[in-house]
Amino acid sequence: MKTIRKVLALVLALCIVLALAACGGKPTEESKAPVDPTKGPDATQTEQQPEGPAAASEISVWVYPVGGWGEESKVKPLIDKFTADTGIKVNMEWLSYEGGDDKVNAAITGGNAPDVIMEGPERLVANWGVNGHMVDLADMIDDTDRQEILPAALAAGTSTDGKVYLYPMFNVAHCMAVNYTAVKEAGAEANIDLETRLWTVEQFDATVKALYEKFGGTVAAVYCKGQGGDQGTRELIRNRYGTKLTNAEHTAYTWNTPEVINALTDLKNMDGIAFDASLAGGDEIAKFYQGVLKMAFCWNAAQQLDPNAAGTGEGKTLSGDEIVYMTFPTQEGKAPEEGSGVWGLGIFDSGDEGRIAAAKQFIKYMCDSEHCAEAGDISNFFSCRSMAEGTEIKSNNPLLVEYYSKMMPYMGEYYQITTGWAGARTEWWNMLQEVGAGNDIAETVAAHEAAANAAAG
Repeated sequence: MKTIRKVLALVLALCIVLALAACGGKPTEESKAPVDPTKGPDATQTEQQPEGPAAASEISVWVYPVGGWGEESKVKPLIDKFTADTGIKVNMEWLSYEGGDDKVNAAITGGNAPDVIMEGPERLVANWGVNGHMVDLADMIDDTDRQEILPAALAAGTSTDGKVYLYPMFNVAHCMAVNYTAVKEAGAEANIDLETRLWTVEQFDATVKALYEKFGGTVAAVYCKGQGGDQGTRELIRNRYGTKLTNAEHTAYTWNTPEVINALTDLKNMDGIAFDASLAGGDEIAKFYQGVLKMAFCWNAAQQLDPNAAGTGEGKTLSGDEIVYMTFPTQEGKAPEEGSGVWGLGIFDSGDEGRIAAAKQFIKYMCDSEHCAEAGDISNFFSCRSMAEGTEIKSNNPLLVEYYSKMMPYMGEYYQITTGWAGARTEWWNMLQEVGAGNDIAETVAAHEAAANAAAG
């Protein structure tokens, strides 16, 4: 049917051109066939009737350190392949989580934002998208995409008004990790189920106690220097007594509950657990990897494959201790709800149709072509396109397949698209800092929940 429509459109256009030529006129803009800028040139169309804006010959792509995509040496071969296949030069910029947001926001203010950005919905959707800086990619999502892409990932990239600001690329279930060598030395290995990777609050507490008695110092840190890796502290706290941190509509925050207050109270009073305002998530991972901490809450499949991106192999600390990943502890008989990590690509609205068209080509190449498997291998996460129901997980890495089978069934909703997320993250780590400083926990939680909801409007 599409071919027939194209032929009819061409015949009609030709008739109009001939008629106008006979009268000495010129073809009007209305005689040009409508186009989809995400698709390549159509052989049936002529130079006099282009499909749409020509793709720019050069774009900029900024990338947060999402798995292996944070490493230029791993990404460059695929980028070079894209350039060779399309003729579009890509200027890559690698961002850090410490200063990346400030750099992007400054670029937006200065009118020189990148064409493409890679990160999660909390930035692309809940921040830059809803504030009018991103291109709506809804026209790139067709019925096949809806069948092949994990529905939760599609939902996470879509704003409440139906605009798509993130084309899903990878996703993972966040988890925590323990130094299994140290656990065995402390005689607490009975608390670690290597088959299911599930454990209870009672088993977790007993393990912390054993490690503290054996090694002293801080066993694990509730890090709260900033927002980096804050999903780990949220999952630790909300899973302890089983609660949600937002309402179901993702329009308000629900921290001020007995479950959250009791979880914070337990952790604050536990020997071996420290609320540490000098550490963000990346700092915690580094100290865990160095053996200073015996547990880490900022963990996922990419970390397990290469702790701290140190290049020394799977599941080992700097000294060679064995690292095992675990779900966050829950009450007896209650399944964990692991934080959902979703990452993808979005386009900043430059107003330049050629650059936008080239940016869409980049997204299609990385997320919806034969190259998406290679892009997934680089990430050390799971391609959203390979995780829809009934789709077989394909990976050359046995650890990824094992991780998927054990952790992904517990992947929870992506609540980070809640209104006012950027401000709520600040309220969250400030709340943890105040709890660590000894402020009244109930009053502190109430105050910061109220501030987060006020900022959300």
